[in-house]
Amino acid sequence: MTNRIRTWAGLLFTAALFTSCQQNDGAISITVKNHLNLARESETVSIPVGEVEGLVREFGVENLLIRDGETDIVLVSQPLDMNGDGTVDEILFQTNIGASAEKAFTITGAANAAALRPASESRTYSRFVPERTDDYTWENDRVAFRTYGPVAQQLVEQGKPGGTLTSGMDAWLKRVPYPIIDKWYEGYQQNSNFYHIDRGEGYDPYHVGKSRGIGGIGVLENDSLYVSKNFTGYKTIAEGPIRTVFELTYAPWQANGRTITETKRISLDLGSNLSYFEEVLQSDRPVPNYTVGISLHEKKGEVKANPEQGWFRYWEPMDSAMLGTAIVLAPAAVQSYKDHRVDKPDQSHLYVLVKPDNGKVAYYAGFGWSESGQFRTKQEWDEYLADFAKRLASPLDVKVGE
Repeated sequence: MTNRIRTWAGLLFTAALFTSCQQNDGAISITVKNHLNLARESETVSIPVGEVEGLVREFGVENLLIRDGETDIVLVSQPLDMNGDGTVDEILFQTNIGASAEKAFTITGAANAAALRPASESRTYSRFVPERTDDYTWENDRVAFRTYGPVAQQLVEQGKPGGTLTSGMDAWLKRVPYPIIDKWYEGYQQNSNFYHIDRGEGYDPYHVGKSRGIGGIGVLENDSLYVSKNFTGYKTIAEGPIRTVFELTYAPWQANGRTITETKRISLDLGSNLSYFEEVLQSDRPVPNYTVGISLHEKKGEVKANPEQGWFRYWEPMDSAMLGTAIVLAPAAVQSYKDHRVDKPDQSHLYVLVKPDNGKVAYYAGFGWSESGQFRTKQEWDEYLADFAKRLASPLDVKVGE
């Protein structure tokens, strides 16, 4: 190496070191501990903005970076304004962490943060879909869902074709990690049967009808289930890449002489097969049994429940494959469950009767499809749900600045 090359190499190294020091100046440490004897993948870590106020004031929340403490690699992150007031409340990132392990990260600021932050190979996504009546649909790298709006309801009530009357939750079975929502709806514009045919990405064979689908809610009394109609309004809160969040509102509905008002907030994280539901419910009279349901379709599948751990599932044939559906929630929120099978179409359900907490019901609901490559057997689906329940009961221990 010549002296000139050595000189330039030294200058470049010094400049790179200086830039790195500038970007890491004022870095705040983050320690994440996994107290379970269980490896955890695609775990979402949330950093409250209030714990990094100094960096926010200096750089702005859009210029904050999460770095791996061991490699110093910048991670995909997402600022999230959960209450819609225009101010970011938390910063999300994801990590894999081993059993009983601890990992270190830093949060720093940089004027060129956008150029340093990597693009996400996969993402979460949700949107209102006016081109298919008025669906609302959401997905991540593993699963996709949808539910139905007021125009779809009106078409049914007016006796016109193309409508859907249900507040149940539909499933789109996907086998690819990239987003499919826009592509499938675009195909629908040319062929209304487009997404009912598997072209290698997955398809929609799931029937909701008047059932609860996967995780719809209602009031169960004397073996009668009372439910809302379609959502009447929506608000998209976040699209991703790590978490999509949206809110659905419903017209007041009747439950055996009671008037119920309902707002449903749904979120889905990258890497998860289960959406998170937060139901805010109010009634003019006491309600005996708020109930979350899963459709049993033709009753050809098998129910399994573990109320002590808080998970409930159905494993059923779906065309030439198998589909596992499930509800997971805190065991303390469970009253009881019922394997409810009747002859009336769309009315057989796995019911989980739940205890509201100050007018709120929180739970996870979702599915695993054997053709996705994620779960081949019901045993693998059960193991996933059992692990999910353990993770829910023992969240990651996150410390900022310690």
